[in-house]
Order: sequence, then structure tokens, then C-alpha cells
Amino acid sequence: MTKWLLAALTAAEARERLAARPVILVPLGSQEDQGPHAPMGDFLLAEAMAERIAMRAAALGTDTLVTPVVPFGAADYFGHAPGGIALSAATFRALLSEILEALLRHGERRLVLVNGHGGNAPVIHEVALAIRKTRGIAIPTFPLWRVANGLLPAILGAEKARAASGHGADPLSSVAMYLFPALMRPDLVPEPAGPSRFLGLPVSGLGTAEFEAAEIQIPITFDEAAPGGTLGDARLSSAATGAALVAQLTELGARFVAHYAKETK
Repeated sequence: MTKWLLAALTAAEARERLAARPVILVPLGSQEDQGPHAPMGDFLLAEAMAERIAMRAAALGTDTLVTPVVPFGAADYFGHAPGGIALSAATFRALLSEILEALLRHGERRLVLVNGHGGNAPVIHEVALAIRKTRGIAIPTFPLWRVANGLLPAILGAEKARAASGHGADPLSSVAMYLFPALMRPDLVPEPAGPSRFLGLPVSGLGTAEFEAAEIQIPITFDEAAPGGTLGDARLSSAATGAALVAQLTELGARFVAHYAKETK
């Protein structure tokens, strides 16, 4: 039986598989408030998607492995929420750097980050750029939810996608409904509370507000940005939407892995 998870390989199996220079996916997520209806461990989704991408990439002819998921992310928007765990940028930077350096030290050069937490993005860029400068190795990132947001209009229609999109709603709620239905609490799906205000401005996202069509960065926490628990209408989320997103993310991610493998022979 083929194994996709690096953690499931025996030491002998790891030596054999890694000697063939597979692509190695490193899934990243977070433990945070995803609304009153969804599991806080959104790293579960990043892990599940990375494994699906690996399996599909292998079916397309590119051997792919998945490291254990990094469950804690950077950017503490969610420190108020019981159960939320966030790392400082410095700690996340050190953790990610050492994970990648460990793989590079053993000769692995074909690495792809599968990021499931937007707050990780600035640090990921710093770490990947530093590795490219010092080692000449390019480590790209497949940003799951940014890609998923781009897919939503074709699945839901542009107007419904705009209403459904936002933290605590789509794309994560739909994907969780499809992948982990037993963990969801549909009875707790909130009605959208509408945008909160900060400094007299409508809040548009985590740490942002609108001023005359410009997006301004503001220092607020998640409970201030979304007192109702979500920044989108989670009532519009569904397992059917999740199934479509998972299928398309898997296919697109696997094609990218195959492309990356071809370019890094």
C-alpha cells in the first residue's frame, strides 16, 4: 500500500522514497475562532487537502509526500477566544525555518508549502526568500483559501460568492462541511451581524477598514471585527460547495505540483 504521509513511513521506507527526490508538501494551518459553528482547528483542513493533493499528484505521475501539519499559525487576531493558539511572528519564523532547513539538510530540494492561514503569509515570504538567497532553492506556496476564494464565483455566482465569503464563512465553512461534517454545528450557524465600525469606518476584514474606497489597516482583534462570529454569511455555506471546492483545489494543486516537479528536475 502506498503511503503519502511522511509520518507513516518507516525509516527504511523513508530512505527509499526520499532518495528518489519526491515533492514534499508542508501543510500549515492554525487553531483559531472560525465562528460558533465550525471547528477551531482549521489546520485539519490544510492537512486533509495536502494529502488529497499528494495522492492526485502521484496519480499524475509525480511522487509526493506530506509532512506533519504545523497546527499553529502566526498573527494573533484570535487571542481573545478560549482555545485559540497563535504564535508570534518570530516564533513562527523560527519554527518554519527549522522545519525547512531539516528537510534541506537531508538533501530534499523539492518542497511546497500548503498554507491554510492567511496570517502566515508575510512570514512565509520572508523565510522562503531567505532560503532562496542563501541556498538558491525556490520553495513556493499553494495558498489554499486565496485560491478557493477565486474559485467561488464560478461555483456560486458572483453575487452569492461575495455574500458567502469571509472569515467564519466560505470557503472554510463549506470545505469543513464536506470534509468533517461530524465536527460541524449547523444549529449554531449565526446570522450575519453586518460590518462593525472602528474609528467611524466600516470594518472590511481582519485588521482592515474602508475609507473612501481605500482599504486602511487598523489594530483590532477578531471579536471587534466580527462580533457575530463571522465576516461572511455562513448560512450560504454547504457541503455541496465544499465538495466542488475540494475537487477543484485538489486538481489545481496536483497540477501545480506536477509543474513544479518538472521545473525542478
